Amino acid sequence: MGDSSMAASKYERFVVRKPLRDQCHPGYGLTYMSAAQIPEANLNIRLNWVYDTSQAHGYSSQQVLNDDQLLLHIGMSPDTPQALGGTVEFQLGGQPIVFNTTTSVFIPKGTPFGPLSWKEIRRPHVQLAITFGNSNSRALDQTAAGSGTFDYEQYVIRSPLREAGPPHVDGRQNPTMTYLSRPQINAVNNYIEFGWIWDPPNPDLPKMRHDNYDEIVLHIGSDPENPEALGGALQFGLGEEFLEFDTTHCVYAPRGTDHGPLRWKEVRRPLIELAMMLGAGTLEEGWANSFFDQPDGSRRGPK
Repeated sequence: MGDSSMAASKYERFVVRKPLRDQCHPGYGLTYMSAAQIPEANLNIRLNWVYDTSQAHGYSSQQVLNDDQLLLHIGMSPDTPQALGGTVEFQLGGQPIVFNTTTSVFIPKGTPFGPLSWKEIRRPHVQLAITFGNSNSRALDQTAAGSGTFDYEQYVIRSPLREAGPPHVDGRQNPTMTYLSRPQINAVNNYIEFGWIWDPPNPDLPKMRHDNYDEIVLHIGSDPENPEALGGALQFGLGEEFLEFDTTHCVYAPRGTDHGPLRWKEVRRPLIELAMMLGAGTLEEGWANSFFDQPDGSRRGPK
């Protein structure tokens, strides 16, 4: 879709259509959110496609961050969404964490993490690193380890909550899969859920507004050979406008901004829709009084 029609939109500055790249590999180091792209967004979202066991993607040594981070590995089969298609070993606080399913690992700020290695890969999958801030990591002594008295397994979500979404939507996984929330990890105040779309969803995702929290919506295509290809086309309501997308993209909806409905024109290949509510730890907290679907035009939620 041409960019000339988008230049006039006052909401285009809240959209990342083209990721920043820091490596030559076509699926490596795709940054879809950072202060350099959207100054208002105090977080960093980096997407990597993982193809073989030689890839480390920045986790080859032990390091620490001054901000919380979520490391999410997503299996890319819509028929078996919780199957990762590989086996990962990750060091958190010096404790080995091994998983072979779609899994999120919460890394509290100041916690040593890494290295990370793949024991096997049966099919390509996505690694999504979300840093809740814009700090840089620093390397640590490789011999540094945890005390052995704390179980870091409590920061690992191996199986999602299934709570978000209306009773039924054609063409869309419903309910979606929640991989970060306060009920799962008591220390967090952000909510992340995502699900697969395989046909144009019916009904559309409705118009909404969140008065207290910023929301981020990320649509991820499923073609490992063309990581920026969405495999579909949609209209995304933002403010009083409709923006159009046909590539993998990220939308930042500041609190108080109307967004939606989402109207899919076509879906040629299954894709992922991920929603992140910043500062809200539960579904009820984040989406309360958000949806413009009452007969009198008032809002309710969650949906």
